[in-house]
Amino acid sequence: MTQRRFVVLDRDGTIIVEHHYLSNPDRVELIPEAVSGLRQLREMELGLIIITNQSAIGHGFFDQACLDLIHKRLHELLNAEGVQLDSIYICPHTPEENCLCRKPETGLLELAAQEFGFDPQSSFVIGDKACDVEMGRRVGATTFLVRTGYGAQVVVTTSVSPDYVVDDVAGAAQVIRRLLATDKREGYINKY
Repeated sequence: MTQRRFVVLDRDGTIIVEHHYLSNPDRVELIPEAVSGLRQLREMELGLIIITNQSAIGHGFFDQACLDLIHKRLHELLNAEGVQLDSIYICPHTPEENCLCRKPETGLLELAAQEFGFDPQSSFVIGDKACDVEMGRRVGATTFLVRTGYGAQVVVTTSVSPDYVVDDVAGAAQVIRRLLATDKREGYINKY
């Protein structure tokens, strides 16, 4: 029996439009190409998990109840588009707290892998920031930097080294489809 593979996604700037310290559920806006990409990834029978740094909680800008409303709205918008997430993991800490769950640390990815029973090294990590790529690289995942959100700036201003740079989640889905086809030819099966 083989393990199901998972895609680990950043939230802001990757799936939803970037708003600095988003605190209003009414401002949650899906990136259209992200929705298309998420649908494609689901069609490939991949698991979908969001891992997001939310230091606004640690800074006291808003609380967990507010974040829960934001994520409720995100789920509503995605469900209306026919996309289901497996889970959302958040780090509420500030960078100064040096926790093990704030990206680029791997604590939340490792927790997700344990809870869902997948190998982090076989996962695909997609995000618009260097910390997303670095988290993926630390566990040996295949990493994607999207040019949405901060991604276009990150590509030209940092020394981040993702496995792939793509325009958006839809572009990542196309590459993942090709990678899975290659894996299948080599005997790796994507589902249980």
